[in-house]
Amino acid sequence: MGLFNTILQKLGFMKDKAVEAVAGETAAAAEAPAAPAEAAPVEAAAVETVAAAAPAAADAPPETVDVVAVCEALAAKNPQKLNWRTSIVDLMKLLGMDSSLANRKELAKELGCPENLIGGDYSQMNVWLIKAVMKKLAENGGKVPEELK
Repeated sequence: MGLFNTILQKLGFMKDKAVEAVAGETAAAAEAPAAPAEAAPVEAAAVETVAAAAPAAADAPPETVDVVAVCEALAAKNPQKLNWRTSIVDLMKLLGMDSSLANRKELAKELGCPENLIGGDYSQMNVWLIKAVMKKLAENGGKVPEELK
């Protein structure tokens, strides 16, 4: 999984995909022969529960994630004062991610950052990154104010 997908997941963008993955894994487990006899009813019940939830999730339009609201809620619980709106390092810290230079370079490459920023002035790369992440969040259905893009 790429770093941007981790950001999406930590902000709550990937709930429907998680349901699909669980449904697929549970269905695969139900098709596999069960070794202990008592495991079969538990697997069958799990398949029915997830199968019932999966169509509802597939039919419902994807929820819009209010990025500012989620980040503000996380910031309120965080003992550090993090400037996540303008700092990619602080946003990554807020989301519990490794904000090392190596990870920021990897994220920059993943999002198509110009090479001269990745190998040059890292402050410029960081500014480019926070804007690119916010823009990409908006493209993925996130509610992001214009001033953050």
